[in-house]
Amino acid sequence: MNFVKEQVLVTEVQSNLVELEGLIANQMDDNWSEPNLVTTELGDVLNGILLGMTTGKQLGTLSKSDKEILEHLYSKLIQYPNDELYSFAELTEQDKQNFEDLREALREVGLGLNITISANMASFMSQAEAINNKIKSPLY
Repeated sequence: MNFVKEQVLVTEVQSNLVELEGLIANQMDDNWSEPNLVTTELGDVLNGILLGMTTGKQLGTLSKSDKEILEHLYSKLIQYPNDELYSFAELTEQDKQNFEDLREALREVGLGLNITISANMASFMSQAEAINNKIKSPLY
């Protein structure tokens, strides 16, 4: 059962955070021509966190510590603009800078394109906790 929880978190959260980092880099290089690629991917990350917490709770395999880390990660990431059903978020210059800072934080904890990623739960939870410590609340 731990395998299911780990696969959900690694696939739906860790992999999506890596993809988010790559999309932010792409938008930085492309002068933020398609910011909704970033906000949509962030929505996928947030949905993955919720799915991971729900799955872990239903299977009884999510420790109190892991649950707290995921809840904190969700509360930190939900501060960023993300798309809602049928509506794209509009990004201000400050929002773009915040996403660029998030990209830097993701890379610093080892979540990014062209970085070797360890696909195990302990490693990911350590990365998630490190991200929590790097993201300010509130963002500005």
